[in-house]
Amino acid sequence: MSNADKRAPVATRIQQNILARGERRLLNWLCARLPAWVAPDQLTALGFAGALMVAGGYLLSWLGSGWLALSLAGYVVNWFGDSLDGSLARWRKIERPTYGYFVDHSVDAIATFLMVASMGMSPFLRFDVALLGVVGYFLLSIHTFLAAKVVGEFRLSYLAGGPTELRLMLMALTLAMPTLGDERVLGSHFSPLDLFGLGVASILVTLFVIQSLTLARTLARREP
Repeated sequence: MSNADKRAPVATRIQQNILARGERRLLNWLCARLPAWVAPDQLTALGFAGALMVAGGYLLSWLGSGWLALSLAGYVVNWFGDSLDGSLARWRKIERPTYGYFVDHSVDAIATFLMVASMGMSPFLRFDVALLGVVGYFLLSIHTFLAAKVVGEFRLSYLAGGPTELRLMLMALTLAMPTLGDERVLGSHFSPLDLFGLGVASILVTLFVIQSLTLARTLARREP
C-alpha cells in the first residue's frame, strides 16, 4: 500500500463566512511573502503562543484592566499563526493531510479552551458562562469533524460566521469588559457580558442540535 493510499480522504472545505474572500486574499498575499525558513509547524506554535498571550492578559487583568491589551494582541498573533499554518502548506504544496489535520485541530482545541476559559477567570465574566461557551463551541466542532467523516464536508462557518469572526467578537467583548463587566442586570448576579455570553452559548448549542438532526435525516435517506 502506498503512502497516498494510507491517507484519509480529504473532505471538501466549506467556508462561507462574511470575511472569507477578503481574508483569503490577505492570506495568499502573506504566504507569497513569508521567508522560506518559516514552516507551517512554526506558525501553529505561534498561534498557540498567541492563545497563551490571550489567557495571560485575562488572568493579569485582576491587577488592572490595562492588561487586557495583552489579550487583544494575543488574538492577532493567534489569528496570524492559526490562519497561516494550513494556508502556507497548501500554498507551497507541502500538505501533510492526516498529520496536519490532527495536530492543527488538537492544538486549536487546547487554544480555544485556554482563551475562553481564561476569559471566565478574569474579573469581568462568570467562569460558568465562559465554560458554557466552550461547550457550545466544542459541540459544533464535534459535528464538523463527524460530518467530514460521514459526508466528506468540512464546514468552517455557520450563520456566515467563522473562526475570524469569532475572534473579532471576543476582541469586542474584551474591549467592553472594563465598561460592562462590573454592571449587574436588574439586581441579578449577571452582567450584560454574562447575558451576551449565555446567548452565544445557546446559539452554538442550538446550531449543533439543528445541524445534527438535519444530517441524521440526510443519512437516514441514504441508508433506509
